[in-house]
Amino acid sequence: MAANKGVFLTAKWRKLALAQYAIDKQILLKYLPPHTELDTWQGKYYVSLVGFMFVNVKFRGFNIPFQTNFEEVNLRFYVRFKDDKEWKRGVVFVKEIVPLPAITLVANTIYKENYQTLPMKHVWIAQENQLEVDYLWKNKTWNNFQVIANAQAEEITLGSEEEFITEHYWGYTNIGHNKTSEYGVEHPRWQAYPVKSYKINVDFGINYGNDFAFLNHAQPDSVFLAEGSEIRVLKGKQF
Repeated sequence: MAANKGVFLTAKWRKLALAQYAIDKQILLKYLPPHTELDTWQGKYYVSLVGFMFVNVKFRGFNIPFQTNFEEVNLRFYVRFKDDKEWKRGVVFVKEIVPLPAITLVANTIYKENYQTLPMKHVWIAQENQLEVDYLWKNKTWNNFQVIANAQAEEITLGSEEEFITEHYWGYTNIGHNKTSEYGVEHPRWQAYPVKSYKINVDFGINYGNDFAFLNHAQPDSVFLAEGSEIRVLKGKQF
């Protein structure tokens, strides 16, 4: 995990649905923050569609009324950055969708992220033999990402693709003028639920831009469902 350099935000990330698509690296290069490079899994350049719940969000130790529990769906890809002799593995967000305008305002104006506010909802149905998780958001029409999985979570295998996707502990953002912001995220290793089936009803072009519209007709290389955990987002730096 990242070293503690001061905590900006604490929360729980719960029931993370992740769908991975291998794409041409040339698509990602124009989104690449300065001083970082693309990270690969066995030669594949992945973008992930990720849906999850933010629970009990606290900024600098304080809850903000009506801003504590909400859905997020994002499209992200994977990078690394060499900090002196240490390689840091991180993610870059193409866009993050949330239902709360205040979160979008803070993220876009202060942290130069690309957030969008849209109507959202989620469905969690836990049964004896299976778990259903569905994240829905309305951008002209309703989109959704549903996963049905075994009811019992398992440890993520060392060296697996699931580990590669979930064990990135840094976030990088292009903030212009050849500058990048970096922040760390702390969380324990996650467990994952073996996936039985999934449905992805998403207009990638409308939600994430024309560069990703071809994903409307693509099948993901993999789909995971991670339980998540408590997380801490650390104060960042620029370089």
